[in-house]
Amino acid sequence: MSSITHMVTFTLYDGKDTPEAEAFLKESANALAAIPGVENFQVLRQVSAKNEFDYSFSMVFANQAAYDAYNDHPVHRKYVEERWEKEVSRFQEIDLIQHGDLS
Repeated sequence: MSSITHMVTFTLYDGKDTPEAEAFLKESANALAAIPGVENFQVLRQVSAKNEFDYSFSMVFANQAAYDAYNDHPVHRKYVEERWEKEVSRFQEIDLIQHGDLS
């Protein structure tokens, strides 16, 4: 199986383009990108009026095992409990592999 692109798009309780939002994005990137197995971590800002979310995180994992290890990693679990669940008002996750590599 090929690599997995994991994306989560979200809105913060603190709003968009606020000092609190900027701090959240920076601190999240520092914590999550350092977890083993995370590749090409990106923080993205929504610019389309067609989308109801403000920001996205995107990252790549070499395979399902790397993705599972990330989800179970203590830093990720702590981050979700202490930051994500308290500061993110709404979100949607999507996990993708390149079409044609579905075997």
